[in-house]
Amino acid sequence: MREAAGIWARAKAHRDQSPEDTVEQTTPGILRRLSLEGAELFLARQDGRAVGFALVAPRPQTLEVFYLAVDPEAWGSGVGTRLLREVDEHARTIGRDTLELWVIADNDRAIGVYERAGWVATDEVQVDAGRLERRFLRHLR
Repeated sequence: MREAAGIWARAKAHRDQSPEDTVEQTTPGILRRLSLEGAELFLARQDGRAVGFALVAPRPQTLEVFYLAVDPEAWGSGVGTRLLREVDEHARTIGRDTLELWVIADNDRAIGVYERAGWVATDEVQVDAGRLERRFLRHLR
């Protein structure tokens, strides 16, 4: 979990071009989602080092992706795509054929990863922590 919090802090800082949050600042959000019934954290490693993670939890009809983050040093290496495949497999295992997530509406890098993996934007938007987010869905075959 601590490795995931570090990845989130670095990715968020790079995305927002802001000072890096500390692990202590990013840990509560991850812990809050991990406390949901059925929550799972998938950690990706390259050369023994944690480089990405996905945190998901089942909802009544879907599997929700709460976090998908890749260390900026590993951006473009396919880590996010591999994590999304793992999330798809987990959804099938627990009997969900629809996945959902919310992404910051101007996070073009993340949106590109999701769209290439078959996610589709909806018209649903929300504001979270002052940022506009758009809901995406993926229907498994």
